Amino acid sequence: MNTNRLNVLGLLFALSAMAACASMGTGVGSARNGDTHANFTWKSTDDRTGTLNASLTDGKSFSGPYFQVTHDSRIDTLEPLWSGWNERWYGWPEWGPVPDTAFITHYTGRVVANLADADGDHMRCHFRLTRPSRGMAGGGQGACQLPSGETIDATFAQS
Repeated sequence: MNTNRLNVLGLLFALSAMAACASMGTGVGSARNGDTHANFTWKSTDDRTGTLNASLTDGKSFSGPYFQVTHDSRIDTLEPLWSGWNERWYGWPEWGPVPDTAFITHYTGRVVANLADADGDHMRCHFRLTRPSRGMAGGGQGACQLPSGETIDATFAQS
């Protein structure tokens, strides 16, 4: 086999391996009062990050990054999570007052997300993964908070 053919085969193998890492799935949610329902879709970028979309029954759509918190996550790399909120996420068990450059030194099996709509309103979410080693593909459950303060309980199926 010549070198060019080996290079092409190597490139094809690498591209197929990268494509195999990406996954996608769906979830559903509803407000505790039953008035608002949400359909979620997610697509992974890698084993720890991706994009989460939420479509509500009132026609609003939110989209943004999600992050799986792992033993080597740095708080400053999660900076997009604070966008649109006056304070950090005090009162949420995953995030208390921490320095900007702190490391999260334990594996939590949790995912956090900050989604925005076309008007710049934000919806923040946190989930506990059912099978953390599979990421979002392992399924999970949690909650999202709308700008109004309303909470949507969400469940993601294994995919």
